[in-house]
Amino acid sequence: MKRLFHAFAMCQSMFCAIPFPGRVWNEKARSAMLLFLPVVGLEIGALWAGLGWLVRYFKLPTMAGAFFLCAFPFLVTGFLHLDGFMDVVDAVKSWRDLERRRQILKDSHVGAFGVIACVLLLLGQFAFFASAKGDAALPVLVLIPVVSRCCSALAVKLLPPMSTSQYAGQERNKGDTLVLAVMLAAAGAAGAVFCGKYVLALPACALGSGLGILRGYRSLKGMNGDISGFALTVGELCAVAVYGLL
Repeated sequence: MKRLFHAFAMCQSMFCAIPFPGRVWNEKARSAMLLFLPVVGLEIGALWAGLGWLVRYFKLPTMAGAFFLCAFPFLVTGFLHLDGFMDVVDAVKSWRDLERRRQILKDSHVGAFGVIACVLLLLGQFAFFASAKGDAALPVLVLIPVVSRCCSALAVKLLPPMSTSQYAGQERNKGDTLVLAVMLAAAGAAGAVFCGKYVLALPACALGSGLGILRGYRSLKGMNGDISGFALTVGELCAVAVYGLL
């Protein structure tokens, strides 16, 4: 039990900007850390939906509300996944040989492709939130980060990692994969019950995440945290697109 608590604390501290009391690191709990990524996603999603409720309650102008809802998921994760998104875009769009693509992936400098993709991502997410109907189901915002993180965690657990990845050499446990799959199914079931037609945002999120994983993995011949963040970001954009356009 203590190991699982440490795994949650480590996951919260690493993947969320909301402070966790105390500093906890247990190397033996590292392999279980990703099991709690969807739990952190649920926390983020609840706050995201709460922000949406406040925007409606205070009747903020459409553009102001869209700005807050667009910016929130990046702010609450400390731009961690957005950084991975930009790194992967720079690497993949360089069209260099594999060794050079991997070097670009790890380069701390941002390139033109990453900046362009980031601008388009933010504009798209802002526009979709601005287009959303006033009665769009807010509970789906609770579930989108859960689905995106389930997909990313499953990819890390199932796909061979790059030798330089922090996940290289980690224990692979079929039980972990099953738990993540159950969490993903539970999120889908909850969406079907509470979100009406907006449940379609959840398969859109899973599809976008899957395509992001496929693109990054094929181009870079291995899985790592940057590809996970890239796929998560793409998946959430696809979900917000459906949310805004329904």
